[in-house]
Amino acid sequence: MTRNFNESIIKCDHKVNITASYGADLVLEGFTFVPNMLIKVYSRIGITDFQMMLLIHLIRFKVEEKDYYPAPETISEVMESNPAKIKKELTELLEKEIIAVSEYYDKKNNLIFEGYDFEPLFLKVSDVWASTRAREIVESEDLIKAAALENDFLNSKLRDKPRGLISIFEKEFGRPLSPIEVDQIQIWAGEAESFLVIEALKRAVLRGKHNFKYINSILMEWKKNNLQTLEEIAEYDRDFMKRRSASMLKSQKGGAKSSPAEGKDSKEKVFIRSLYNKA
Repeated sequence: MTRNFNESIIKCDHKVNITASYGADLVLEGFTFVPNMLIKVYSRIGITDFQMMLLIHLIRFKVEEKDYYPAPETISEVMESNPAKIKKELTELLEKEIIAVSEYYDKKNNLIFEGYDFEPLFLKVSDVWASTRAREIVESEDLIKAAALENDFLNSKLRDKPRGLISIFEKEFGRPLSPIEVDQIQIWAGEAESFLVIEALKRAVLRGKHNFKYINSILMEWKKNNLQTLEEIAEYDRDFMKRRSASMLKSQKGGAKSSPAEGKDSKEKVFIRSLYNKA
């Protein structure tokens, strides 16, 4: 006859190997599944280390003990904290909409009861995932486009002549160039190496600026600083980033305030919504 036991069961056997017994209990008592993605991004969605540990316990209570709404006193028994602290942190998680309290229906007992709801938590995690993945896609598309542009240049038989540059520009812009634009390219070809003109075009493409004025400003900046090779340009870029980082750090130490978190959160949501609308 099969019997169901809800209580803790103890093996009645005096010949117990304590190490093997520990191993058996370790496996048979089950596991609490916590996604790696949640562990990696929880701080980015406003969850503290303590709150993350609290969430893990809430998930365990729900999955293992079927306790959907454990009291702060119950949680404090498995955490190094008092019920007042637990209650405060739970309230903060609710206010930040990390978790919610929803109604659940127990079909077997025909009972409706309240319990913690983790859908808001994983919705926030999915937003971070979507934002990260979208940026990766955009970056990869830009890199592929830039690589294709570079290959066009390298494979061009006229790569050291204005006609080769004109052909590449026309392909990138998707239209014939005007006489003024052709003249501009001829000027660039006479003043700079062709690979520098192509590099300036690549940078303009990556920034979504398909205009000659922007490309010319890049070439003028390189000329002003006597940059004649790609290695010199890369070194110049690194120095520029160091200077800008130092300047930003100095401004922060001087009391400059960052934009409100609400504004940042709003921009993230608008960006993510635009991604789903594209699908």
